[in-house]
Amino acid sequence: MRLLLNIIWFVLAGLWLAIGYAIAALICFILIITIPFGIASLRIALYALWPFGRTVVRRGDAGVASGIGNIIWLLLCGWWLALGHLITGTLLCLTIIGIPLGLANFKLIPVSLLPLGREIVDTP
Repeated sequence: MRLLLNIIWFVLAGLWLAIGYAIAALICFILIITIPFGIASLRIALYALWPFGRTVVRRGDAGVASGIGNIIWLLLCGWWLALGHLITGTLLCLTIIGIPLGLANFKLIPVSLLPLGREIVDTP
């Protein structure tokens, strides 16, 4: 079932959201000081391509630097990426088949707003 959901997700939403994260990473790489944010963005882009069967958990060793980095991320990239998830999730929820995909989009909003100090892990 996860494979089928991931394939449908990739076609309807995943590719476009991953492109959005790649653009955010490119912006972060251009600004040089925000290269760690670009790396985080690429990590989330891979998660946005194939989200079913994986989840996001908070890292226990994340400190104040992650909090400050999350504020900078929110101002530079996070708000428009979260807006993309919100719009895509709402559109997907308009159909019966798209409801699980829309809910997955809503699940990606917190990590798109505040990605630092989080880790993507496989679900059992």
